[in-house]
Amino acid sequence: MLNTNNESAMSAEACKAALELSAFIEKCPSMFHTTAEISDRLKNVGFTFLPEGEAWSVERGGKYFTTRNGSTVVAFKVGEQLDNYHFQITAAHGDSPTFKLKAQSELEGPGEYMRLNTEVYGGAIDYTWFDKPLGLAGRVLVREGGRIESRLYDSACDVALIPSLAIHMDRSVNEKFSPNRQTDLMPLFSAGALTRDALDEYVASELGVSADQVISRDMFLVNRQKPQLWGAAEEFLSAPKLDDLACAFVSLEAFLAAENDRDVSVYCCFDNEEVGSNTKQGAMSTVLRDTLDRMNAALGFSREDYHCAVAKSMLVSCDNAHALHPNRPEVADVENRPVLGGGMVVKEAANQKYCTDAFSRAAFLSVCEAAGVPVQTFANRSDMAGGSTLGNLSNTQVSMHGVDVGLPQLAMHSSYETCAACDVKLSIDALKAFFDAEIVINGSDSIELMK
Repeated sequence: MLNTNNESAMSAEACKAALELSAFIEKCPSMFHTTAEISDRLKNVGFTFLPEGEAWSVERGGKYFTTRNGSTVVAFKVGEQLDNYHFQITAAHGDSPTFKLKAQSELEGPGEYMRLNTEVYGGAIDYTWFDKPLGLAGRVLVREGGRIESRLYDSACDVALIPSLAIHMDRSVNEKFSPNRQTDLMPLFSAGALTRDALDEYVASELGVSADQVISRDMFLVNRQKPQLWGAAEEFLSAPKLDDLACAFVSLEAFLAAENDRDVSVYCCFDNEEVGSNTKQGAMSTVLRDTLDRMNAALGFSREDYHCAVAKSMLVSCDNAHALHPNRPEVADVENRPVLGGGMVVKEAANQKYCTDAFSRAAFLSVCEAAGVPVQTFANRSDMAGGSTLGNLSNTQVSMHGVDVGLPQLAMHSSYETCAACDVKLSIDALKAFFDAEIVINGSDSIELMK
């Protein structure tokens, strides 16, 4: 029997949010597209772009954003009343595990076959990439006269596939399967119809340039399977790149919807989280620190004002969490095991791979409680190592109180992941509550939530 309880059934508003996330994911096949899509949304609602290579003019009441490498974006809204000058920040990431094409991207043979020469990007679940038609997306550097320009690229159709070996040729495949990334994971591109240099010719033709204009590429395999609401009650949302486009989306929605005239609200979407964040555009780079520092100076504040503001600030690191698995509940902690449909998750680890501590947990839980938004908790089993994320890494550059949160999901790092559709709206509500609240922090001694 279908559950028609109003508290359990997904509302029209929640369904709308899940469908909007689906549309966002389809527009973001690579981290470069994600930054472009976010930038377009910001421009459309009145944000001013501040190029890193130009002088900044920033005023109270203004809305601004900057980008780095075309793959990281930081946006901020400056309040008019900054008596308690501080920052309230969310940070997500726009990259996901996949496979990156090498500079020499074509492998000829055996026979008439042509394959693509790839290298894993991030901690992909390799087997989930087999037997799926795949597209290509990223950026292409193109020569135009004496100028080299960066162009976004997203293949118009699926162009590659990683084929499985037939079970007749590997009878033990269902007992053990550990594909070799050099030999087993090179996608099929042609079976004889294409010849060498066809890839650049194909890419160039779709960009409307000649092949000799293509200088270099940052190109990735893309699962172009569409996001889908599914289930007898349409309670699930499955899509590529839920980790971490879901958090990039919900934190952006919350940032744009919130109104707080008493702080500087900041939205970050970093690149390269899946490969450690230690790049010029990653969470460990200077991009957030540089943005806050330049903003501070443009507003007429001193260096001392900046350090005081950071000390009174809070970061919410937004990266998805592991939901309780229906077939493998034993891999979850006995108590800290979030479920699909239960709302946003606060993540904590004794090894400090998450930045949550009692102080930041108390602040975030209090904000959500005041807004009537449910919150869950996650911790790893004590005998299992967990992953890391953005908060503890960005804190190496800009040190402030931080909490790690995320949507609960299944199959993290699969080429196609699953969450509860209703958690999209619940997560927007939680992060909007964070941006709406004036959080007054007194060192590590006290927190006040002002409205």
